[in-house]
Amino acid sequence: MTSIFRWPRHAQWLLVLLPLVFLLGGCDSGGANYTETGDLESLRERGQLRLLAPRFDEEQALVREGVPLQEFREQAEILAQSLGLTPRWVYADSTDNLDDMLNEGLADLIVTNYTVTESRQEKVDFCTPVAVIREYLVLPKDRQGDSVEDLGEVRIAAPEGTAYQETAEALAERHDTVSVEAVEAGLSDVELLEGVASGLYQAAIVDSNALDGLLRTFDQVRKGPVVNPRRRIAWAVRSDNPELRAAVNEFLVSHRVRTSVRSEERRDWAAINKDGVLRVITSNNPASYFLWRGELMGFDYDLIRHFARQHDLRVRMVVRDSASQMFDALQTGAGDVIAGAMTITERRKAEGWRFSNRYLEVHEQIIGDADDEPFESVQELAGRTVVVAPDSAFMDTLEELREQGIDVRIEPREGATTEMLIQDVVDGAIDLTVADSHVAALESTYREDLRPLWTLEGSRDIAWVLRDDQDQLVEKLNAYINRNYRGLFYNVTFNRYFKESKTIRIHEEYRVEAGKEISPYDDLAKEYALKYGFDWRLLVSQMYQESKFNPDAVSFAGAQGLMQVMPRTARQFGFDNPHDPEQGVAAGSAYLEWLEERFPQRLGMAQKIYFGLAAYNAGHGHVEDARRLAQRLGKNPDLWFGHVEEAMLLLSQPRYARQARFGYVRGSEPVKYVREIRNRYLGYVQFTEENNISAEP
Repeated sequence: MTSIFRWPRHAQWLLVLLPLVFLLGGCDSGGANYTETGDLESLRERGQLRLLAPRFDEEQALVREGVPLQEFREQAEILAQSLGLTPRWVYADSTDNLDDMLNEGLADLIVTNYTVTESRQEKVDFCTPVAVIREYLVLPKDRQGDSVEDLGEVRIAAPEGTAYQETAEALAERHDTVSVEAVEAGLSDVELLEGVASGLYQAAIVDSNALDGLLRTFDQVRKGPVVNPRRRIAWAVRSDNPELRAAVNEFLVSHRVRTSVRSEERRDWAAINKDGVLRVITSNNPASYFLWRGELMGFDYDLIRHFARQHDLRVRMVVRDSASQMFDALQTGAGDVIAGAMTITERRKAEGWRFSNRYLEVHEQIIGDADDEPFESVQELAGRTVVVAPDSAFMDTLEELREQGIDVRIEPREGATTEMLIQDVVDGAIDLTVADSHVAALESTYREDLRPLWTLEGSRDIAWVLRDDQDQLVEKLNAYINRNYRGLFYNVTFNRYFKESKTIRIHEEYRVEAGKEISPYDDLAKEYALKYGFDWRLLVSQMYQESKFNPDAVSFAGAQGLMQVMPRTARQFGFDNPHDPEQGVAAGSAYLEWLEERFPQRLGMAQKIYFGLAAYNAGHGHVEDARRLAQRLGKNPDLWFGHVEEAMLLLSQPRYARQARFGYVRGSEPVKYVREIRNRYLGYVQFTEENNISAEP
């Protein structure tokens, strides 16, 4: 049942205005009245993703606590945009014809409080569940009884063609005292409660995620017994649209994991130290921060993590695509410091940005094609066109050259990175660009199609960037730089990224980025991720953690294969050879799903993933011990990071292990396991989709 709110019958005339309202709001069904049953490629040709919901979903005037329909709407529109499609809403008059409209090609994705039922599974394919809820019996307040058996004879009103009707009929089969009254298919939850309150119905069934909010306005009714303890809510696609289903699953998982780590707060050292996490703003490039196979790497990343470790801090990487986006993230408090090869300029200081001491000295170089002749003087820039990002330090340098009388043509390219512009130069798409000398040297190490034509006068200082209200943090960073600049760790790190040609070429070859394979087993991960409702990149991240993509790996305890499944566990799921890549991935995926399902239904999607991974590593019993201990310590047993993970660490101490049902566990292992898989997964998402996310190693 998806009914949450329905216009009062005396206000039905307002429906006439709704098309105009949604046209103005950008969420209308205009342009979506065509028939299309194709998969994702066909939808991309159309340029639209038609999102299907019951009419009463759009009529929700007040979003009630626990009712996620507005959240669903927002997520679905973000999904469409992430796929490069325009979201268009299509509305059905009731829940019972959603699947027919979908299969007839009048819409592409059902987005609502849609229950997974056996009858619906015969018509549509469900995506990974967005929620797991309970169904309650709703009764008149004076009707006694805490269980169905205690109620005596009861007739349950259930709208035709809904999940409520299936639940009611299942109850009637189990209890002779229960009968079912089929009522109008389009009735909303509000109207069902009104019917019980007025005496029209003896009882009704309502979802848990709607009921608590609605009961506040119905004094005459009460929440009765649970009649369905585990009801999965999911979006749905046509059965012959596996590509769209996979894309929806990937989005839902990555969106929930991303939002579980995001926060905005302008902080100085005291708050950072108390939290234990330094949020570092950077960009994805081979000099600053990148993902190599399964490892997070980069010169800026390694330096700032070295600083953080000296202060017992973890780092959370906040990735942005351009200098202006990085500055915006720092200003709003999405991060604490920028470590992204930022040049100190007078303009940036005048804008109020504060810089640490320099940690890198570079020169700016004019980059041309390898066949170009080097300049004999900077005057040769006259009449040439140089393309740079408008928010880069290079723009300031070029404008200074123009002020000096050099007639260079400056072409700003919004959103362009140095890597992109160098590629455009060698492709012949643009004339020249500018790069810092260390980046130019790095690029020249593994490619021979570019050449620095001229090194501009004067050196440039690279530093970390802070807000002007971060006196303590800048003091800590400067102290670190003073101790380590040009020291052993610094020199080894610098050489690895910018001087050792063999290492640089290997980094480039296996660097994770859009359009490149993450692992040799991507296709297997995609197949079983679709089957079990995961994001395939999550499975690849776990696979790397378990075996580093080695199907012959064997642990000291006897776990085998890519996913390090114990042979006995594999046999329980029907697989007898975990060393076989397909069997190993299949067994590991099935086991992870089984573990996730053993945790409480109230857990959010991201938390189910974290708890499932912890149980995969340490066992379900130890994780439940940690949840119980977390509750005793006043922490939230339903949140992993900062709560249950801290209790898990305590279970390695005798005084806590003695009280635990499953005893001692080396808690640092599952804590590290979950954290590293999540961070690698977020890195895979960032570097394969080019979306902004946060990651916390």
